[in-house]
This record gives sequence, C-alpha cells and structure tokens, in this order.
Amino acid sequence: MIFKFRLPYPTILACQLICVATILALGLTDYSYARKGGGLSILRDAEIERTIRHMSEPIFKVADLDKNSVSTYLINDNTLNAFVAGGQNIFLHSGLLLQARDANEVIGVIAHETGHITGGHLSRFSDGIKSATAMTLIGAILGAAAIAAGSGDAGMALILGGQQIGSRTFLKYSRTQESAADQAALTFLERSGQSGMGLINFLDYLGDQELMTARYRDPYAGTHPVSGQRISKLRLRVESSAFYKAKTPPTLEHEFERLQAKLYGYLKPPYATLNKYPISDQSLYAKYARAFAYNKEHEIVKALSELDDLLKSHPDDPFFWETKGQILFENGQVVDSIIPYRNAVKYLPDETLLRVSLAQSLIGSEDDQYLDEALSHLEYALARDPNNSFAWRQASVAYHRKKNDSMTYYSTAERFLLVGNLRGAMINAKHAVDTLPKNTPQWMRAQDILVITESNMSDKDRKKQNKQHKKDKH
Repeated sequence: MIFKFRLPYPTILACQLICVATILALGLTDYSYARKGGGLSILRDAEIERTIRHMSEPIFKVADLDKNSVSTYLINDNTLNAFVAGGQNIFLHSGLLLQARDANEVIGVIAHETGHITGGHLSRFSDGIKSATAMTLIGAILGAAAIAAGSGDAGMALILGGQQIGSRTFLKYSRTQESAADQAALTFLERSGQSGMGLINFLDYLGDQELMTARYRDPYAGTHPVSGQRISKLRLRVESSAFYKAKTPPTLEHEFERLQAKLYGYLKPPYATLNKYPISDQSLYAKYARAFAYNKEHEIVKALSELDDLLKSHPDDPFFWETKGQILFENGQVVDSIIPYRNAVKYLPDETLLRVSLAQSLIGSEDDQYLDEALSHLEYALARDPNNSFAWRQASVAYHRKKNDSMTYYSTAERFLLVGNLRGAMINAKHAVDTLPKNTPQWMRAQDILVITESNMSDKDRKKQNKQHKKDKH
C-alpha cells in the first residue's frame, strides 16, 4: 500500500518543525491533498522503504553515519532526480527508481547523495540565503503530510511566513561539490565492496540529458551538473577498483525488481502496466504489477487471482498478504481483509505499518469485538512511530467506540497536533489533562501538547481562545 501526500511545488513556504515528522506511512494507496496546479507528493510503503534501506544502510555505515539519523523519502515524480535537504535527509524520485536499470545504479546515486551529506554541501551552498531558508525547504517538504493527512486548511494553519523559493533552483550544487561527492561516493562503494559502474552508467545518461533543451531535461541534470571530463575521471577510478566487476547480491536485485514492479503497477495507467507486464509473462514481478493494475481497473477477481498464485509459491510473504488485504479492503470486503492483514503481521511482526493497516480493517469492520485487538496493534505501532497521524486517528475512533473519553481526547489531540490543527489539539489536550489519571505518561504528554499549541498559536487565535474561555466561565 502506498500513501501519497501533496505539497504545492515549486513554491515553498516556511513551516514550523512541528510539521516535519507528520508523514503518514501505511503502504501503497492514494491519500493526497488535491490542489490546483499539482504539487509534490511523498509516497510511503513498507516494502519499498525496506528495500531502499537495504540499499542505503551499507553506504551509511561505511560513511560513518548513524543509520537511524539518516532518513530516506520517496517523491512521487516521474522525473529522474534525487537530492539532499534539511541535513541528513535523502529524497529519491519515483522516476529514478523506475528508470534505473538495476539496483547498483540507485546505490550509486544514494552513495553520491551521501557524499553531499558528509561533505556538508547543503549548508555551504545555502550561504548568502537567510538561515531560515534551509528549514523552510525541508519543513515544507516534510510537512506535506500535515497538509494532506487531514483538512487542507488545518494543515496550512501550521505553515507560517511567506518567504518563497523554487526548490530546484535552491538545490543546485557547484561542479566542485559534485566532484567531491563523486569521490566520496566511490570511496563508500569501495569500502562496502560494491561496484561504481552503476554511478558511471547513471552519469552517462545524465550527460546525454544535458544535450536536451531544458524543457525535456530531467531535473537531476540541472541540479547536478555533469561534464565529460568528470565522467572520464570517475571511470578511471572505477575501472581500477578491485570491485569494478562486483555484482549486487541476487537477493537485493530481486527486492529491487519487486520494488519496480510494485511502483509501476501502482503509478502507471493499467494499459501501460499490462503492456510492460503482459499476461504471457508469468514471473513473480509481472504478477505483482498486474495485481495493482487490475485493482485500478476494479477487476478484483483478476487482481486476487494474481495474488493467490503468488501466495501459493510464497505463502509466508508478508507483502503479498498485505496487498491482498489492501485490495479486499479497498473494494468493500473489509471483514475478508482481516485474515490477509493478520498473516502479513504474523510474518513480519516488527513492521508497524502492517499493524496499522490491520487495525484499520479491524476497526472498519464495525464489530466491537475487534477493538481490543486493533488497539493492541496501534499501541505497538505508535510506541515506535508516534508521528503517524493516521494511526492516532484510528486509535481515537477505537477509544471512542469503547467509550474511553479521556483516551479519545488524548489520541485526537495527538492527531490534531500532527496535522496542524492547533486549536483542535489544544482543546482536546485540555480535556485529556482534565480526565486522564494524573502523572501517567499520557497525562504528561497532554500537558506538553498544551504548551506546544499555546506557544504556536497566532495572536488572533489566542485572543479568540481567551474570549471563548471567558464565555465558558459565564
């Protein structure tokens, strides 16, 4: 399941850091805030993210970066691009993943972007721009879900300031920085025992792009200038490396092909997917892609048939079970989706996103006998991912149906805080403080939310709130 979050693009507005961690993660499905003129979309999916991390973490390790401190994000954009923003945050376009010929090309790009992080290039190239601008960009990008996850107006209420900047212009490195990132990338690849040919092949493609007019050129070629001399210099080093002909582990290539099939089936029109993965192709990847294509066409029998074939040969695959659960849920067969989601959690119990999806089905069944089970999964997920606004929303629904008013207020306050509804967060946090047992973790957290919301409210809203308090007293 892929969740999609939209952000107006290329205009970037200042955003409080409270927005940063609000990106919802539940899998491959459409969840977007529509706006005229399009926007930037951030996609989240458990399987795809795990594959990206499997490609990335060996690079982070040899670069002496804490893997838990580096975040990777997938942007829904068909162009070929990748960039670093806001410190240790790497953004990859879906177009890059779909156009890459193998995992090694993507690994090379990740190594290059990691070179920008270790080289401190983001802070250096922003010299001369107001210091707040770097966080303006990253806050706005990562705040996309704050706009998307709930009311658009509520999300925008958290976006403050009016400094505008085009991100593609902002994210432009110098040739010197590009060369330094290249050399760092090759060092990281060598240290991790990987070939640099993927990076060379990718840069060769970019070199061809520079011959095109700006209108048709992929943005990576504009933000990461390429030259023949640069590629030649890199090729000499790559060909002299002991790992020049090293192959990516077959398991990782397999994961990457699955990633591409899943993304293609979800993002591309069904006719395009069926053309690329025709029925004559009975491979795992083709069946996986077609399942998404058929679901988009509302041909649920065909979609489930492809998944059932996959599950016959891979009965313990959590992501095939997750996809089956998703298709059933999206087509109104909520109760039937519970077993597939339970199996997904059974085979990958540490994946919080699968637990939230299962909880959604349990709650969506409208059968109260499932509420305790749903809450146990949500509590597990939120303990590890407290910034999942969708999970807090599901929790508030479950607590409300159990008539647990204090936890309903608390869960709602957490959700409203994440989606930018400061007034709603403050009101519910106040009710939570008044009704929760004192000195419990939730009671103390509710007090924190009160402080956060009151300090971030505008003068106008604060005056309005004070008037309401006086009115309530009378």
